[in-house]
Amino acid sequence: MSATTDVEIAQAAAAAFATALPSPVPLEVVDAATAGMPEPDAASVRVGFVGATSADLVAVAGEAVAEAIAGAAGLSLADAVRPALEAAGATLGTGVLDETVEAPVADALAAQDVRTYALVDSLGTAVAWFGLRVRASVPEVPAQRATSPAEAGAAPRRSESYGMRLLHDVEMTLTAEIGRTRLPVRQVLDLVPGTILELDRAAGAPADVMVNGRLVARGEVVVVDEDYGIRITEIVSESATA
Repeated sequence: MSATTDVEIAQAAAAAFATALPSPVPLEVVDAATAGMPEPDAASVRVGFVGATSADLVAVAGEAVAEAIAGAAGLSLADAVRPALEAAGATLGTGVLDETVEAPVADALAAQDVRTYALVDSLGTAVAWFGLRVRASVPEVPAQRATSPAEAGAAPRRSESYGMRLLHDVEMTLTAEIGRTRLPVRQVLDLVPGTILELDRAAGAPADVMVNGRLVARGEVVVVDEDYGIRITEIVSESATA
């Protein structure tokens, strides 16, 4: 991937990040070289994106989202920044965003292969920073040609690559979702025991089965030994979720 392409990718991600960041004022994306860098001990939120274009994302936005954090008890910096990181990740194409990690920024934004941008307010003051490093593509390991059925063994499903088979024993967290709703922050803060939330799903409709936030299947809710379970009724194809 060329350096020019990397810059275009990073610029698009930075613009999406700035638009989605819960800042009380509009923010403009500028080159960090002209606006300065954050202090090394500034809190940063880091996350990896794995997909067609894999990348590492770094955000320093404590000042920009300070009002949002202060107004919502229990809301962490990572919680406040993650929707903006998800918006940035969406510009990279289909993929999965890892769990966010908070840590001092140190020199994470100053690395040579990181494209770094400052987010400035109307006065030109930098209140946040965003950095992106596009990961180098990993070539697929060519499959070995078997000389006999015995040597070949069981054929891999769906033309799996050797690299993918190495991940078969890695555990992933699956979640079941029966519906969603959207509320302004003021209503979320007013929630009390007994509040009823109307979801966007009809009673009896199948639940969504998600892996790292990505829809993979649908099913009906069942009870298994006094615990809830999901009976899979539909596998969602990759093309259907694109």
